[in-house]
Amino acid sequence: MNPRLGALHPDPFEQLRALLADAGAPPPGLAPIDLSCGEPARATPAAIARVLAAQLEGFSAPASVRGTLALREAIAQWLSGRYSIPAPDPERQILPVQGSREALFSFTQRIVDATARGMVLCPNPAPRIYEGAALLAGATPYYLNADPARDFGSDWDSVPEAVWQRTQLVFVCSPGNPAGNVTSEAQWQALFALSDRHGFVIAADECYSEIYFDDPPVGAMQAARRQGRDDYANLLVFASLSKRSGMPGMRSGFVAGDARLIERFLQYRTHQGSAMSPAIDAASVAAWTDEAHVVENRREYRASFDAVLPILQHVMNVRRPQAGFYLWAPTPGPDTSFAQSLYRGTGVTVLPGSFLGRQAHGVNPGEGRMRLTLAAPLVQCVEAAERIARHARTYV
Repeated sequence: MNPRLGALHPDPFEQLRALLADAGAPPPGLAPIDLSCGEPARATPAAIARVLAAQLEGFSAPASVRGTLALREAIAQWLSGRYSIPAPDPERQILPVQGSREALFSFTQRIVDATARGMVLCPNPAPRIYEGAALLAGATPYYLNADPARDFGSDWDSVPEAVWQRTQLVFVCSPGNPAGNVTSEAQWQALFALSDRHGFVIAADECYSEIYFDDPPVGAMQAARRQGRDDYANLLVFASLSKRSGMPGMRSGFVAGDARLIERFLQYRTHQGSAMSPAIDAASVAAWTDEAHVVENRREYRASFDAVLPILQHVMNVRRPQAGFYLWAPTPGPDTSFAQSLYRGTGVTVLPGSFLGRQAHGVNPGEGRMRLTLAAPLVQCVEAAERIARHARTYV
């Protein structure tokens, strides 16, 4: 048995199930509403469904680790149009993957040198994939606590020099999960300078990049080009159709950036056995070349935020994030106790913030908050918000 498995922490949703198992049953007659999940719950976009239905024979064809040239070219053109950059080389700078989560994990196994006492910097709170990938690769996670004064972003200046010297990989989630914060161009440039000085690789998780309310978030490759980093040295961007297209079950995304890193990652993946079915490949081309369904997704999310925020703002200090489909809301009391009481009293499930955070530098920055996912249908989001508001007014 791999001894590193013992270093893994419990999954937040396993923690949530255990918490709610002791909560007691919700009131009879109230339909349960789950706002804890981190995946969209929307209908498959018609443009993608039509292509996928026409490609069913593709499931009997051989899968490809590199994906088809048509898919890589579609991704290159999408990146060019979205970020106003020259299209990356589809042969050397783009690699389709089976979702960003799988790629983030496997890339970490490829990049970390476990013999060098390396460190991996992780945002905190954040999805557990960063921490788990680092631990199983033999690295030590270093947690960058979210700073409310920085809109829950990371403070690179707070990292000790001794940590930078051991750092092999830095995870950046922008837009962020759970707070929806966006890394600015100036922050990207500061991180690029640190990478040049210390030689670490940057893994930019941009799976929420297309869910925004005002200006499109700046991307890592976009910031790199503006700084003259045309080769994207030591930078890989991870993107996915899960959030952009509301297709978490299709497991399709891409990695793009530094051609040297792509080449080495491809070598690793040929041994790992990660390959995309031709049917999923064809449906992915349809997804990356159609923006209409993405615009509609944004419209629906905006409507949910517009409806829910006025209800919740009467009882708690919560505001619209820069991007993403989460509300990172304060709780009236300990987050685990409130989540348990809320479920017992209203049938609404939320994710306690402390389950997404890690105790670091004397504090768990997720404590006292809850993550609400506004990915359910509008009517359910509104009903859940009204139940939460009523419960918060009487919670002691």
